[in-house]
Amino acid sequence: HYEPTWDSLDARPLPAWFDEAKFGVFIHWGVFSVPSFGSEWFWWYWQKEKREPYVKFMEANYPPGFSYEDFGPLFTAEFFDPNQWADVLKASGAKYVVLTSKHHEGFTLWGSKYSWNWNAVDVGPKRDLVAELATSVRNRTDLHFGLYHSLFEWFNPLFLEDATNVFKTRKFPTSKSLPELYEIVTKYQPEIIWSDGNGNAPDTYWNSTGFLAWLYNDSPVRDTVVTNDRWGVGSICTHGGFYTCSDRYNPGHLLPHKWENCMTIDKRSWGYRRDAQLDDYLTIEDLVKQLVETVSCGGNLLMNIGPTHDGRIAVVFEERLRQMGAWLKVNGEAIYGTKPWRAQNDTLTPEVWYTFSPKEGKVNAIFLNWPVSGTLELGEPQARLGETQV
Repeated sequence: HYEPTWDSLDARPLPAWFDEAKFGVFIHWGVFSVPSFGSEWFWWYWQKEKREPYVKFMEANYPPGFSYEDFGPLFTAEFFDPNQWADVLKASGAKYVVLTSKHHEGFTLWGSKYSWNWNAVDVGPKRDLVAELATSVRNRTDLHFGLYHSLFEWFNPLFLEDATNVFKTRKFPTSKSLPELYEIVTKYQPEIIWSDGNGNAPDTYWNSTGFLAWLYNDSPVRDTVVTNDRWGVGSICTHGGFYTCSDRYNPGHLLPHKWENCMTIDKRSWGYRRDAQLDDYLTIEDLVKQLVETVSCGGNLLMNIGPTHDGRIAVVFEERLRQMGAWLKVNGEAIYGTKPWRAQNDTLTPEVWYTFSPKEGKVNAIFLNWPVSGTLELGEPQARLGETQV
């Protein structure tokens, strides 16, 4: 039984499946996929920060008085085929997927009763996108299904009121954020709750420990669910399940706590960008390097794609996912279910990373550059003649 305190919650062992999985796919999809310009932070950059490229983009392409809410009905998802998505996810070699159920814009991809008229069932697709993807992933793959959920919402009046009161009032979490969290867990039984967006408020405002105690003790996923570390100011890299520490976090050395490197194939954005150039996308060599470094140092890689407003996984993203799957088909035994070895990389030869397979008792040396001489020299392993098999 877990108490609603960080001491108690942090003592919960991480369900083993997460460490064994090593590789997941992140999906950023929402109303921001309609303008699909600049970033998934489009609304904030345009309306709050009034950044010039965003203001000019709107002036050039939309009538005066056009609001962000007007993008809602244009989020149509007419080409969204959850079975095809599931097949691509499976082909990537990923063992889990994390879908944005709600980003900081507050639009929920399920028909939330706490997000009236600002959700995918009432507006836009008129479909429960979370339910459809969850069903396809569970029917067609062995991937674990997870959901991202933003605690705060940029322009929600209740949140803004609480913020004005320096979070002494708690109207927003009690009427919106927490009810949504209970709703998605009960309804979709995700095995990852990927929390984000603390809105500069402490975990006591969000009642994060209360929610997590329920999640670990009484929820339908209490035995298998995994959580991250974004539960309020000061909790990141300190409290929760696995640590994310920051976006694109790749320390390059072993950490004492399970962690995850969440990063994007498009170097500049989490959401889809129509104006992205080929150079903006990481190559498969870049991505494999990220995976190998991350796993060697005890982390998981969560690699992000941004689908289009009409529900397509752009061909360049699909290609990267399938390339990663092809690499893992050959080299997966050096990735899945491994543990960090005593050395993470080689002292003698650069770009060589190690993992350890505990069941077989073997060390895996993954080299990212083919040796020019045709001979790979390793400084770390101590081989014994007649005993060591290579």
